Amino acid sequence: MKKAYLSFSQNKLAIRIAAALSFPAICIPALAAAESDINQETTEEMVVWGTEVSSSSVKLDSDIMAIKQADHISDLLRPVPGVDVGGAHSLNQRITIRSMDDKDLKITIDGANQNTYMYHHMGNLQIHADILKSADIDVGNNSVVNGGLGGAVRFETKEAKELLKPGSQFGGRVQATVSDNASDSLAVTGYGQLNDSFDFLAYYNVVSRDNYDVGDGKIVDQNGDEIEGTHGEVRGLEGDLDDFLVKFGWDISPSHRLSFGYEFYKDEGDYSYRPDMGLATDIVIAETLEIPLTYPTEFTRDTLTLKYSGQVGATDISASLFKNISELNRDESGLASWRPPAAGDVTGEATNTGLNLMAVTDITALGEHSVTYGFDIIKYDTDYQFKGAEGSTSSSEEAKSSAIYVEDRWLVGGGFSVIPGVRYEDYTIDSAVVDDSFSDTTLGLGLEYDVNSDLLLHASATQLFKGPEIGETFSGAGLYDVPNEDIDAETGLNTEVGFAYEAPVLGAERFSVGVTLFETEINDYIYDYASHPSEEIRAWKDNVGDLTIDGYEFYAGYDIGGLAALVTYSSAETELDAFGQYTFLEEENARLNLDGARLSREQGDTLTLSLDYTFTAIDTTLHWDFMDVDDLDAGLVLDSTVSDSAKEGYKVHNISARWQPEGSLDGLAVTLGVDNLFDEFYISQSSRTGTSNHPLFGTLYLADFEPGRNIKMTVSYDF
Repeated sequence: MKKAYLSFSQNKLAIRIAAALSFPAICIPALAAAESDINQETTEEMVVWGTEVSSSSVKLDSDIMAIKQADHISDLLRPVPGVDVGGAHSLNQRITIRSMDDKDLKITIDGANQNTYMYHHMGNLQIHADILKSADIDVGNNSVVNGGLGGAVRFETKEAKELLKPGSQFGGRVQATVSDNASDSLAVTGYGQLNDSFDFLAYYNVVSRDNYDVGDGKIVDQNGDEIEGTHGEVRGLEGDLDDFLVKFGWDISPSHRLSFGYEFYKDEGDYSYRPDMGLATDIVIAETLEIPLTYPTEFTRDTLTLKYSGQVGATDISASLFKNISELNRDESGLASWRPPAAGDVTGEATNTGLNLMAVTDITALGEHSVTYGFDIIKYDTDYQFKGAEGSTSSSEEAKSSAIYVEDRWLVGGGFSVIPGVRYEDYTIDSAVVDDSFSDTTLGLGLEYDVNSDLLLHASATQLFKGPEIGETFSGAGLYDVPNEDIDAETGLNTEVGFAYEAPVLGAERFSVGVTLFETEINDYIYDYASHPSEEIRAWKDNVGDLTIDGYEFYAGYDIGGLAALVTYSSAETELDAFGQYTFLEEENARLNLDGARLSREQGDTLTLSLDYTFTAIDTTLHWDFMDVDDLDAGLVLDSTVSDSAKEGYKVHNISARWQPEGSLDGLAVTLGVDNLFDEFYISQSSRTGTSNHPLFGTLYLADFEPGRNIKMTVSYDF
């Protein structure tokens, strides 16, 4: 089955380059002559439980993800240049690509759309890394297939057919992980082939989390002074996570397959009121208002998917029908001592229902063409419910997006390819801010030149479109939003140019290097907290200017024998060219100057380095990775709460070792690792950072502290 999605930066050479960057699999023999007697048949029988992470520049195989013992999406995605994950709380996994957060990305799990603007104090994605088979990332929007502004992340969960060992009808797996800072988990999986046509998978994972300690054992305020009574422990994290997945597959024929999946995800605990702001802020607010620090909270997500994949002649087809229901509930009765009308039970529910179809047809009658075409329909429904002692309140909003697209990869000849594309999208929204329809036709054009079998040059330009979003669900589903019928959709252009090279040079069996330079322009950028013309209204959602994001991404890989090395470097700078009403201060209506502001999730220049060495003779792989993030100076930021926006850089080291013996212990794997080896005290620059001067609470230190040193061990057995 061919991969249906074809980005401008992918072709056969790009795939080879990605393979060159793959880390050595535990089960694959090193290339030393003394170990050449291990044959390919034995290798193929090994089953690796991990997540394959790939982008247009790098590919990280599932075995190396397994060695990282990923407990958070950040463990999977941070090695990819241009990608980061903010938020340390289990409710706050916030993916960013080139400084754009998850609201501007298209995120799917098994084809089911996950974009639900639930609550501005948490991320849009809630998933545990262990269940994922793969994460396919488009860094930037380089194709009319995707839509959106900043790129796409497609997660796929495990499949029974890919886990079964050759000749086996049934299989299973038990995995336990313990760590000292501070969570334990147990996962049980069963899968099998019921007959020649039907297969199944059942998976259950439970994670028990405690409050973790920060690096250096001290939680400090904005002045660097230790906060009394904290003892280095971040409170408001203690809870339990349950993740259950069942999948059934039906091979109708060798060329056609149907699959059905149901996932139930629940994250429950006594959690902080604002999971993204960190303990320092929580303490100040709780003590000032004399209210609790934590609140009973439950987040659930139910996802139903029906998928089809098939091949008809020269056409590959994939389709998904899905329904995704996310619900966040919190008992806020503890607010009664401060403000009785606000005390009660709060529930926000967001439902995504959709259908998408994609086909890829190879046409040779008029030259070598690979045409990708399809449609994508998503309906968004949100509902807010508040029940308190003094009354109840409810609200709801809805929106619908429909798109149709076609993209052609035309191999002109002489190694030169042209990739034109067109997309038409219609977006209808019925919200408190606006009740209207928006539509646009966007174009894309990519050029690729295979200079030779080792070197690829590529360039692309893709127009962008995104309609205004419905309001955040948990904060009222539009109940408190201000109407703005004049708001416009966001449009823009993403342009990229770069090269990719791979060859056995410099003494390596594989040497690869690539660079991408990009510029993203977003016109009529929508800011959720723009100053309103009336002094009586605090803020509203409005188009505030034209945003520019520019930068570059670099990678280099070097493989020789059992050693694989990968270095990446990424840089992205953002700047808003504000419209007139947002370019200066006017005391009479307290307008906020936004001209020259950067995105709040912007990250300093980032260097990563990974080294892996496989000792095939003892069935062991060693891993070390390092991330160095540069400082960001203080400056104007698109975040209404931030007064001091300077961001401190940080350096984080992780090490691990994985033993996966063959022979009589086949199926056993033991992994031991240490995250944040040198106990660095740091805050991810894609998380909430900086300080805020609040009229009621004074100075708030908005620091979402990351965990300190964490020693963890995973033992698994496949049978």
